[in-house]
Amino acid sequence: MNPNEAKQCLDEKGYVVLEDFMQGDLLSALRYRVEELFLLEGDRAGAEFKQEPQTRRLANLVARGELFEQVVADPTVLSCVRLVLGPQFKLSSLNARSANPHSDWVQPLHCDTGALPDEHGYSVCNVVWMLDDFTTENGALRLVPGSHRSGRLPPAASHPSEVLVLGRAGTVVVMNAHLWHGGTANRTSAARRALHSFYCRRDQPQQQYQKALIPLETQQRFGSELRELLALDDPLNDALSSTQSGRSGFLK
Repeated sequence: MNPNEAKQCLDEKGYVVLEDFMQGDLLSALRYRVEELFLLEGDRAGAEFKQEPQTRRLANLVARGELFEQVVADPTVLSCVRLVLGPQFKLSSLNARSANPHSDWVQPLHCDTGALPDEHGYSVCNVVWMLDDFTTENGALRLVPGSHRSGRLPPAASHPSEVLVLGRAGTVVVMNAHLWHGGTANRTSAARRALHSFYCRRDQPQQQYQKALIPLETQQRFGSELRELLALDDPLNDALSSTQSGRSGFLK
């Protein structure tokens, strides 16, 4: 998909689907590492942020290895994020989410961090990395196309115009996170896994304050571009994120 087509999709529908974006080696490595971390962290998995019913979560993944650094800094993905947020943005968080098998839990429609567009435009953008196929039965993403232009939060937990975003493992979805969206129930016998790389405008607090969460010795090996993306040397981010991080669109 060329940049003009991506921009049209993001402007009109609020999301763009990059089919088969992850190559096999990257996809396999991410699946292995995510499962390894779920096993290592056990009941504490995702505790750096918030935990969710009938769902396994991981948070603060940039601190968990170079594989995740590659994900958040992918140039093609960042070019799509730039179409939503403009040039001044940063990583807000990198999480993994696995919808448990035989679940009846459905996320309510929400906008990420409960944010609405303001006089400066859009402020949040979420990227979903499909580690498994997203099907009609296994907890795929649902969203309401064009709802990012409504200027309001979802009035109800569901909407008659919502659609499922389906795709093969390896697909990536870049989404204006003001779009009304949510996860669905996984009614199958296997987990449905994804990564969520979440970005925000630089005048917004990070969902997870990267400077405080990533060990200093890990930060010290980051190059200048990654440090900029993580806002590690940004006094404004320190002021915002040290006091206002931790926001979610629906988790308490």
